[in-house]
Amino acid sequence: MSKRSKRRYAKATAVRERPALDYGSKSAALLARKHLEPGEAIAHVSKGLPFSELEHLRHEIDEPMESLARQLSISRSTLQRRKAERRLSPTESDRLMRLWRILQYATKLFGTVERARQWLKFPQFGLGGAVPLEFAKTEVGAREVEDLLGRIDYGVYS
Repeated sequence: MSKRSKRRYAKATAVRERPALDYGSKSAALLARKHLEPGEAIAHVSKGLPFSELEHLRHEIDEPMESLARQLSISRSTLQRRKAERRLSPTESDRLMRLWRILQYATKLFGTVERARQWLKFPQFGLGGAVPLEFAKTEVGAREVEDLLGRIDYGVYS
């Protein structure tokens, strides 16, 4: 293959990155909504959420993409593949929705996304000194974080 045909091939097969999405943009419309019906959420998760939803969550939590991917148990190579495919798997989508649900609850409870972020990134006594974002890696841990938020909400924080 000549240099010219190699360049053409590389140009034709190159994955073009999409521009970063602004909060509330149509591409990240699912997570930007205030309320999502359970049936609709299940349908979206079962077919896999668009990669833009992960970028939207990254922006909201204000974490580097690599760190967020670790929270969702997505390896670096899989993350690059999902970015090229522009879609997450159903399992990854479910994990993303789990973190999104916790962020929404914390935001509602503390009033602002900034306060919710601070709470989610700081060790909490009610979780035995664990950081809620790290604790929420598993479904069991996420339930404990939600339970702690519920106790704070109802004034029985321990």
